[in-house]
Amino acid sequence: MSIGSPKHFLVASDFDQTLSFNDSGFVLSELLGASRFHDKVEGLARSNLVQQGGELAYLIRHDPEFRGVRREHLEETGRRVRLRTNISALVEFLDRGIDGDRFSFFVISAAPREVIQAALHDVVAADHIFGTELDYDPVSGEVRSIVRVPAGYGKVAVVEELESRLGIPPERTIYVGDGSSDVHVMLHVNNRDGFTIAVSENKQLARIARSTVLSDDAFSVMVPILDQVLGWNTGEIRTLFESNGLTLHEWERARTDRITVRSASSAIDAVA
Repeated sequence: MSIGSPKHFLVASDFDQTLSFNDSGFVLSELLGASRFHDKVEGLARSNLVQQGGELAYLIRHDPEFRGVRREHLEETGRRVRLRTNISALVEFLDRGIDGDRFSFFVISAAPREVIQAALHDVVAADHIFGTELDYDPVSGEVRSIVRVPAGYGKVAVVEELESRLGIPPERTIYVGDGSSDVHVMLHVNNRDGFTIAVSENKQLARIARSTVLSDDAFSVMVPILDQVLGWNTGEIRTLFESNGLTLHEWERARTDRITVRSASSAIDAVA
């Protein structure tokens, strides 16, 4: 378990397809009845017109089918987003700390902040959520400008801001992400001896992340944190999971650790 004086860690997570199963932009497009969302995003990515991850913000501001977006549309999108299981258990566990070590959990995503806040209502505090910030017309309620987009290097800026505010050294930053928009921040965290976790089979990201976890359960990211960051042994990790109502099955200790997590209501296959 933890050795030496207690430490303070920053745990930062993406939102779309990291804490959720689907892209909030796709959910918003269905709500609005907008067409060809994925084609539009891919076209913007090929054109390099916006940073990867910032495509939805661009569409909201410039695409005719998205120009009518108002705050209530984004909040309803958040309520419709399908989330991974046990996010609240993960957040509560990190809030309690482990053997004196403290963890500050934040969400950093290019998804509109209103979407994330509605999706994680009563789970993650609003001031621990960094999403795309939009400015609304006071008369029409429509989006009139984009204030900030935490995509690409924008995520790096937020991580550095949090490290400075919390007084956390870079080597105690842990970042969790799923896609190409997380490449810059993962490289940044790795280069300063932090720890990165990929939660998708994105080949580009898998080569960069220190660990990869494939799971329907948000709590599964604790496996590489406990194992590789805090140095816990297998028995200690199994005991901790069991104390939180989860059970680890078939953990094959190898270059890629293959893990199955079982709770009372579901079975989750994970690779850590």
